Amino acid sequence: MTERTMPLSDVRVVELGQLLAGPFCGQLLGDFGAEVIKLEDPRKGDPMRQWGREKPYGKSLWWPVVARNKKSVTCDLRTPEGQDLVRELVKHSDVLLENFRPGTLERWNLAPEQLWEINPRLVVTRVTGYGQSGPYAQRAGFGSIGEAMGGIRYVTGSADEAPSRAGISLGDSLAAIHATLGTLVALHERDRSGRGQVVDAAIYESVLAMMESMLPEWQLAGYQRERTGPVLPNVAPSNVYPTKGGESVLIAANQDTVFGRLAAVMNRPEFTADARFATHSARGEYMAEIDALIAEWTADQDPDELLEALHQGGVPAGRIYRAKDMFADPHFAARDAIVNVDDPDLGEIAMQNVFPKLSATPGQVRSTGPALGSNNDDIYRGLLGLRDDEISRLRAAGVI
Repeated sequence: MTERTMPLSDVRVVELGQLLAGPFCGQLLGDFGAEVIKLEDPRKGDPMRQWGREKPYGKSLWWPVVARNKKSVTCDLRTPEGQDLVRELVKHSDVLLENFRPGTLERWNLAPEQLWEINPRLVVTRVTGYGQSGPYAQRAGFGSIGEAMGGIRYVTGSADEAPSRAGISLGDSLAAIHATLGTLVALHERDRSGRGQVVDAAIYESVLAMMESMLPEWQLAGYQRERTGPVLPNVAPSNVYPTKGGESVLIAANQDTVFGRLAAVMNRPEFTADARFATHSARGEYMAEIDALIAEWTADQDPDELLEALHQGGVPAGRIYRAKDMFADPHFAARDAIVNVDDPDLGEIAMQNVFPKLSATPGQVRSTGPALGSNNDDIYRGLLGLRDDEISRLRAAGVI
């Protein structure tokens, strides 16, 4: 598939902002063919160019992923000339994506209402900690704070420890995914109405959207979810169990029919007639007892043989993967879940492939994160038609 035939090949995105919540949205759009023009500070670029623990050759391993399929253009947005360049780009674009604190675009005379005077079809996607309105809108908002306010931090971890976090930037990523969804919906609506609109994606609300029935549980039943470690209350069996050699496996057999299959694999068919284990509700009440029986059964078994028996018996089960396990797994390989991409500085670099998979018009990783300003000529001279003397003047003034 060529770049022109990808599903979003007719969409041009101007990406402002930095770090992760906004740029991950840009990455997702670019994965499916959108032309993403990323504007960066001409002095140092996006801080993601330096983020990450491991830096072979002094290069971030985060940047090639989050900036893949994008074009890098330098532009000092704090200058009137830089703001003029944004207005020129907006004339030729479908989406403006930003993750500044609310009011920043307005301070630069780039408010949505002003941009719509230039291009009424423009979709303005705004990613923030707390949203564009409300009493907290002007607070500094990071993903971790959104995770805490949205509820996921409180229920993550063990009951006897402080609220924990996932080892990834979960709040930022969830906000970016919802921002991507909102952008695509707004583009679809624009095709009908001819008008763009604002997509307001807040980190805390993106986390809140994932919190299942937490709100009505409190409102109607007075039930407060608490931290429960590797299990969910009243959902059993669904836990991590020991095997021979110290490796753990995860078994999830909480549905009645699946529990019957597990009992058969364990050669304990009587479990399905035991009043403590016969129904989902009963197993929830006696989850400690059923977990202890399963752990006693798994503890002296080889993990490979155990998992094979469970898979053959139709019981959901698996290992808890690390990166090295993913590289070795044949299912990852068969579905091309990991893709190798050539990078001019790092050589061949592996990263997660585009998802979700489309049968007719799939996405594609076409390039890794670009060098700072590597597409200045392509955009300023080619798209905007600036003359050489104009580009030289802007470069000398530090605008680009």
